[in-house]
Amino acid sequence: MKAVFIERFGDNGVVRFGDVPEPTPGPTELLVQVHAASVNPLDFKIRSGKLRQVIEFELPLVLGNDLSGVVRSVGSAVRGFRPGDAVFARLDKRRIGAFAEYAVVDVAHAARKPDRSSHVEAASVPLVGLTSWQALDLGGVRAGHKVLIHAGSGGVGSIAIQLAKQRGAEVATTTSAPHEALVRSLGADHVIDYRSQRFEEQLSDYDFVFDTIGGDTLLRSFRVLRRGGVLVSVASLPNARFARSWGMPSHLVWILGILGWRVSAAARRHGVRYEYLFMKADGKQLGELGALIEQGLLKPVVQRTFPLERGADALAFVESGRAEGKVVIEIVPAPSSAASDAAGAERAQRKEA
Repeated sequence: MKAVFIERFGDNGVVRFGDVPEPTPGPTELLVQVHAASVNPLDFKIRSGKLRQVIEFELPLVLGNDLSGVVRSVGSAVRGFRPGDAVFARLDKRRIGAFAEYAVVDVAHAARKPDRSSHVEAASVPLVGLTSWQALDLGGVRAGHKVLIHAGSGGVGSIAIQLAKQRGAEVATTTSAPHEALVRSLGADHVIDYRSQRFEEQLSDYDFVFDTIGGDTLLRSFRVLRRGGVLVSVASLPNARFARSWGMPSHLVWILGILGWRVSAAARRHGVRYEYLFMKADGKQLGELGALIEQGLLKPVVQRTFPLERGADALAFVESGRAEGKVVIEIVPAPSSAASDAAGAERAQRKEA
């Protein structure tokens, strides 16, 4: 099968397109013909080798963490899915490989694709949707809370804004002026232009901050929170508490504690709770996200698609930071509009029957 893969870690020059063996599903897995796979910052972090201390990857490695496609075969212990089902999923962190014609999906990580979404739209959701959902859960976000979501026009931010509004929160976000209309259309109440404004001078007494940028932005974010507030980051280094929970060796726990001392000190000084999040694949949660899409309450935001053979270009585009919403690799082209209309009519007839 054709795939986008690496044989060593490095910059985008190590990315290859070519033939690799088709994966074989285990007893609790699905073999999925991939129609579309989204591109995430996680993909180029894996490519560069930045996550080798957290997850051990075997080379050669097919890249790609989430997908939408059609089940072709199921393992002997699989229940609830059968060949022909359209699904979307975040792949197991130790067995990625969505940038390919076929991929293996743990049945516990899969959910049925929403009928109202194309495969391209559905593929854009799993990683960013689950990340946003779990971050808001970790922060205990609920109605009446004041929430700051960084980089609201990005893949994670564009979903997190919508989910926070679904929970009844008042939402502020950072972005650049050209993206203000998009984030307001998604539900942002307050928009901070990071190029001309300091968000910590505009906002105060917030209950929750979702950091997707890291670095200086993360450290400045503590000033926005009320005492007792929560800051969740997906962009910084794992902290010592996270490292212990993942069972990392004691020397790595110590190293991460040293590297993260400024963040830990800032959290203590401001009287807030800091959490590092590495999202977990969860088919049940993904199904709930799919239900929101089906009801028209959650809108995938896709800026651009690339064909599989241009997977390296898709990675470079996302790594450049220019993407608004999500970038998706389309592997099986969408049917013509006439075919789509016919498929829609067939679904409607089945429902009426």
